[in-house]
Amino acid sequence: MTEDNDAVELDDDAETEAVDAAVEEEADTTEEPTADAAAEEAPADAEPDEAAAEADAGDDAADEEDASPFDDDVMPDDDVDLLIPVEDYLSAGVHIGTQQKTADMERFIHRVRDDGLYVLDVSTTDKRVRTAANFLGNYNPEQILVTSSRQYGRFPAEKFADAIGARARTGRFIPGTLTNPDYAGYIEPDVVVVTDPIGDAQAVKEAITVGIPVIAMCDSNNQLSNVDLVIPTNNKGRRALSVVYWLLANETLDRRGSDTVFALDDFEDEL
Repeated sequence: MTEDNDAVELDDDAETEAVDAAVEEEADTTEEPTADAAAEEAPADAEPDEAAAEADAGDDAADEEDASPFDDDVMPDDDVDLLIPVEDYLSAGVHIGTQQKTADMERFIHRVRDDGLYVLDVSTTDKRVRTAANFLGNYNPEQILVTSSRQYGRFPAEKFADAIGARARTGRFIPGTLTNPDYAGYIEPDVVVVTDPIGDAQAVKEAITVGIPVIAMCDSNNQLSNVDLVIPTNNKGRRALSVVYWLLANETLDRRGSDTVFALDDFEDEL
């Protein structure tokens, strides 16, 4: 059954806000006093034992400064060689899934947080970006179609298409785009990249109808029955989508032997 893209986006607002709040919460760090500051705060007439305790507290605070501000249990093996530092994935919230999990996505989930949000395995996300780039590198750029009905995905999807020379259809996907030769906007791509199989259900449906493969950015709540290649990621967050599309663009260009390298800033839409 065809999904109404506008209705889906409205229904997902609450879920998107919850995910965004989780990302902001992880990024919000409390400044701890340094050892010097703790020493300065110790009363001048403090007893020796009290002064020593103050100094120890300062040393502990200094050690805590080096600790990651993020909940960094996001993959089984901490020694995996990633495309970017794990902290960059975390700061963008790429790992933060929803509070729903499908059986299809279970193998891409590392654990569940205390607040009920599922944590996606960042090492698998990284690996799948490389796999998708290998796949896309075999296609004529103009025969790649990128879609995004989701608001936060529109800018990075369009930037990705521009970077690799593909075509983009963002916003509402017009029925018949891939199946009706009489429609003025009819196109015949060889592969489709979608930002969310739920919001982009019409594009997925038509791709399956005409028999072309689908690469999809999938969150913990997605069904994968019509997806050929999954990139597990938070597909609702602005920064998460920017990071994944940015990496996919650079990796795809690399597979083509291009020297062009884009910066992450190029894929981040100004609020």
